[in-house]
Amino acid sequence: MTIDQLINDCKKNDIKAQELLYRQFAPKMFSVCLKYSRSYAEAQDHLQDGFLLVFEKIDLFEFRGSFDGWIKRVMINHVLQQYRNKSFLSIIDENTPEEIEVEIDSEISTEFLMKIIQELPDRYRLVFNLNVFENYTHQEIATALGISVGTSKSNLARAKMILKEKIETTTGSAKMPSIK
Repeated sequence: MTIDQLINDCKKNDIKAQELLYRQFAPKMFSVCLKYSRSYAEAQDHLQDGFLLVFEKIDLFEFRGSFDGWIKRVMINHVLQQYRNKSFLSIIDENTPEEIEVEIDSEISTEFLMKIIQELPDRYRLVFNLNVFENYTHQEIATALGISVGTSKSNLARAKMILKEKIETTTGSAKMPSIK
């Protein structure tokens, strides 16, 4: 069965098609949810709720662009919705330098990097992931999270500072491709 047929069957509320779609996309979407969640268990909850939203909104998918991109956007927006209007997203001082480079040594494992990114405070982790992994601009992040552009820039800089310190502590240096 093609992805287009699977989507069309899901639009008809076909439970078997929904199960097939879930099985096909759940592993990749779980990774997306995990990037934005505080814990593994929270990511599992976001994944389940996100798929309910996907099935509720699948009629909105008009076969323009990739379905992968559409479902990823639904998942990210769902997780971000859980954090909107939360006081922890705001910070008081927005005077942190914007450009901090963190270089990653090839000795550092991807698992370690993902672990320290997930340990970032929520406001920093969300902004960092949206900017670095999803290529959102600060304006897009500000809109998505309901914060100012300055807060987005400051949160990104602080996230990079924390990551740099953790990498330096672990390796004795911060030489590693750059996270910009």
